Amino acid sequence: MGVPAVDGLPGRGQETAALEQVLAQARAGSSAVLVLRGEAGIGKTALLDYAAGRAAGFRTVAIAGIESEMELPFAVLHQLCAPMLGRLHELPGPQRDALAVAFGLQEGDVPNRFLVGLAVLSLLAGAAEDQPLVCLVDDAQWLDDGSMQVLAFVARRLMAESVALIFAVREPDDDRKLAALPELIVEGLSEPDARALLASAVRVPLDPLVRDRIVTEAHGNPMALLHVPRALAPAELAGGFCLPGGPPLASCIEDAFHQQFRSLPEDSQRLLLTAAAEPTGDVGLLWRATRLQEVPVDAAAPAEAAGLVELGTRVRFHHPLVRSAIYERTPAPDRRAAHRALAEATDPHRDPDRRAWHRAHAACRPDEGVAVDLERSAGRAQGRGGAAAAASFLRRAAELTPDPARRVTRALAAAELDIDAGGAEQADNLLAVVEAGPLDDLQRARLERLRARLVFSQLRCGYAPRLLLDAAHRLAPLDPALARDTLLEAVGAAIFAGRLNEGPGQREVAEAARAGPSPPTPPRTVDVLLDSMAGLIIDRCAASVDAVRHALHIVRQEQKAGPTDADKRWLWLAFRVIPEPLAPELWDDDAWQEMATGAVRIARETGALSVLPMALTYQACYHVFAGEFRTAAALIDEATAISEATGGAPMMYTSLVLSAWRAQESQAMDLIETTIEEVSAWGEGRTVSLADYATAALYNGLGRYDTALAAATRACQYEDLGFFGWALVELIEAAARTGQQEAAVAALDKLTERTRASGTEWALGVEACSRALLSDDQDADSLYREAIEHLGRCRIVVHLARARLLYGEWLRRHNRRQESRTQLRSAYEAFSRIGADGFAERARRELLATGETVRKRTAGTVTELTSQEGQIARLARDGHTNAEIAAQLFISPRTVEWHLGNVFSKLGVSSRRQLRALPSPPKPPPTV
Repeated sequence: MGVPAVDGLPGRGQETAALEQVLAQARAGSSAVLVLRGEAGIGKTALLDYAAGRAAGFRTVAIAGIESEMELPFAVLHQLCAPMLGRLHELPGPQRDALAVAFGLQEGDVPNRFLVGLAVLSLLAGAAEDQPLVCLVDDAQWLDDGSMQVLAFVARRLMAESVALIFAVREPDDDRKLAALPELIVEGLSEPDARALLASAVRVPLDPLVRDRIVTEAHGNPMALLHVPRALAPAELAGGFCLPGGPPLASCIEDAFHQQFRSLPEDSQRLLLTAAAEPTGDVGLLWRATRLQEVPVDAAAPAEAAGLVELGTRVRFHHPLVRSAIYERTPAPDRRAAHRALAEATDPHRDPDRRAWHRAHAACRPDEGVAVDLERSAGRAQGRGGAAAAASFLRRAAELTPDPARRVTRALAAAELDIDAGGAEQADNLLAVVEAGPLDDLQRARLERLRARLVFSQLRCGYAPRLLLDAAHRLAPLDPALARDTLLEAVGAAIFAGRLNEGPGQREVAEAARAGPSPPTPPRTVDVLLDSMAGLIIDRCAASVDAVRHALHIVRQEQKAGPTDADKRWLWLAFRVIPEPLAPELWDDDAWQEMATGAVRIARETGALSVLPMALTYQACYHVFAGEFRTAAALIDEATAISEATGGAPMMYTSLVLSAWRAQESQAMDLIETTIEEVSAWGEGRTVSLADYATAALYNGLGRYDTALAAATRACQYEDLGFFGWALVELIEAAARTGQQEAAVAALDKLTERTRASGTEWALGVEACSRALLSDDQDADSLYREAIEHLGRCRIVVHLARARLLYGEWLRRHNRRQESRTQLRSAYEAFSRIGADGFAERARRELLATGETVRKRTAGTVTELTSQEGQIARLARDGHTNAEIAAQLFISPRTVEWHLGNVFSKLGVSSRRQLRALPSPPKPPPTV
């Protein structure tokens, strides 16, 4: 038995109920998002129409993606926001400017993609204050890249606004940018509902066999049931002479629409073709273009009467398949004529990019004039932050370039943009075009470099360093600066590959860098980094520490200079693997804190979507070692949310370290084992080593030293920059506890080489503590005191607490119980406060052994704040306004207000003044 019909949608009771719930939630003041997924013709558009019809009291905005060979940046997003741009002046200045530049309303620097997203979020939230807002996005799989990223971001940040955001996505959908959002799979109708719908659509006698076959082959697809019978002759419907088999369902539906189209008068067909060729739905442009083709105005009447299109304030086709049926099945000369008329009707000053787009589709042969226009459009698209759109313009420009040499130049530029924008398949196709063209030596070298970058961006495999190194060698005599850029990329790839490198390792790449082209005068940041990294890898820490410190200083100075410097931006966007390990490698906690904070700031300000999650996890790792686990967890949560919003994989590196220090064994080992399995598959050796370090730290905290020793030994088999020293610390303690004196001494020698060269309080404290573990009684006492003194003057809380724990354990074994209690109590309180449960329990057991009574730490009875509530509470306590907090956390001010209401309720306060009076900033609970 079928689902009851609802408002003319037979069998869609479940789907319409879900839509009603979305609208009710938004009507009640809480945001709601839903993604409808299903095959072509399954009824997604009808469900969106249903939602629009049921949205009484809402402001409704409906847009649709359109399949196209060429995209304009933020084109669909502009259509969505157009009715609300009257509120643009209400946005904060940075958001207003970013959105205006993105939409081409004003000129400016490339807009921060996150600021564009936040501006759209603010715009929607502001509009929803007047009345609830429902945004309907049909054929979301065809949105331009910029629009899709921003809308996915907004969908994940909506919370306390009266906004309903409903997407319809055609399956299969390979681009899962809307993954993890609430979704509803729209299935085919039940057989009884399908038969009823078919009967309502066919007005002639229907042979039972034909009826059964149509119902069976339609699989409950409403569009097929309604329109496929129209493509069959009456004799076929009545007598069952329809041949078996046939094309795919979408093609059958398009056949039916195309037959309707071909039955119209010729002028009506030309009008509909012109409308199908113009994806914006600009009805004024359509009328101008049809006048140029001498199509009379009354040609619209037959098309509208056939139910194929509505011509109101915008052009609206009955279904997206109508547009594709008309456009794709019309002969190419007729399509070019439509585009030619649209190009002539488009104002070259107000919309040069749209005009260039139509000129490109009107061209039947290479045309340098059109290619030049497209190249200019690419520049404008890149200036608005549309890397994918810029690549699309340049791809078409290359196709239309008559001169082979110039075609190669444009194809190379397009391929580089495609790699940056994540368009691996397009880049690969362009590089094939480049290979077939006439190449000079520099172009061939650039081609090799792009091939290597493409491999690394797609696979991050262990042989990427070899490809990048070969490209650098080819570039060296032709473009020394680009060769050095490529060498630094190769060093980064080698660091990333670590122990799973399948080609040249870190040392071989570093030696190639040292033997490569000399740096320019004055050297760029890239050059300073390359030379210092090569020295660190080849000459080791003691001989290269001054050069590395200088590189750190240069990077820190550039971080302070602001995000407009091109060299700095290139540094963080292209070479993000390189600066990250330098500060920890030198045990420089001040530089680590400053660089971590700066990395996040630069990634935010430049809108670097691919870099910000990595920068946040880098900052989170610093906070783990600073004993601020809750802050680290909040940063990891933010990084995960951004990765999900942009369709990226979550960054698990710091999660490994945090889970180990928290010592929730089952959860930690599940995460560690899963991560090792995943990263080993694609050759990410650095993360394998980090996972082994995390395992060693976990089991040292739990006092299971044999297991810790095995993991630490694996972690120390390869000298991964940045955390090799941490792994040595774990190895020394585990070996000392298990009687492996020789292994402990060898590890201490390696550690001392690094800590003595560094000379920081952190380095000297860690060394003294590790040496005390292996020393006789008299030396051990003074070394532990020295370690605590050094570590007390740095930011690394976990190592200070650990030194107190080790000293307390040593004192207890030497029957100095009173002194041991002081150290153990301090260690226990520190570990308990930060949430290092394994080490806290170890300290508690030692305290009990001294005869002191210690209650096991339990969860408090007070309702604690979530990670985001804790962030908001601390920012509000520090005096930030709701708008400032919203901008920093990429949420709307209304959501901030909603969270603050929860914070006040949980903490028993009623104002910011009372919040500031609390003795310490409220913190969220530990989470993994």
